[in-house]
Amino acid sequence: MEGGFFEGTTIQKADFTVTPLEKGEYEECSFISCDFSASDLSGIIFTDCRFTYCNLSLAGVTMAAFRDVRFIECKMLGIDFSTCNKTGLSFSFEKCMLSNSSFRNIIIKKTSFVNSLLAEADFTECNLSGSLFESCDLTRAVFENTVIEKCDFRTSFNYSIDPEINRIKRAKFSLHGVPGLLQKYNIEIDFDS
Repeated sequence: MEGGFFEGTTIQKADFTVTPLEKGEYEECSFISCDFSASDLSGIIFTDCRFTYCNLSLAGVTMAAFRDVRFIECKMLGIDFSTCNKTGLSFSFEKCMLSNSSFRNIIIKKTSFVNSLLAEADFTECNLSGSLFESCDLTRAVFENTVIEKCDFRTSFNYSIDPEINRIKRAKFSLHGVPGLLQKYNIEIDFDS
């Protein structure tokens, strides 16, 4: 394999826009306050890693592997996750900005999105079965031919999900989220009556 193997390393305040992250495999590593914006992370393997306060906006992730990776308070605008390595793909997001990112046509069952901004994120043909969307803003996020069975949207808001073109069996929604399921019918729902 090209590159090195790094285990249990903590990297803080590194600017990978100036000096790129070394290609290789990173296991149980922590990246804190690092700038990866528009960086090429292609082919790099991240296993049991944690990114905190990092900027990964527009990072290239073609064939990058994310296996049990946690992103906490990261800026991740415009990332095309559909190009990453699908083998063992598993990550979670807490207080992240994921607007305009694409999860198109990937299987990410039981993924946790907590207090995150997912405006205009693309979940077309994605399998999100059993995922949690806790207190997330889903303004103009795209759900089309998406599997959201057993997903929990009860505390999230601003979503528009068409039950006729998505698989939603046993998904959970709050009463205040119902308009997001009926938006295409252009009807008014009065919660005060």
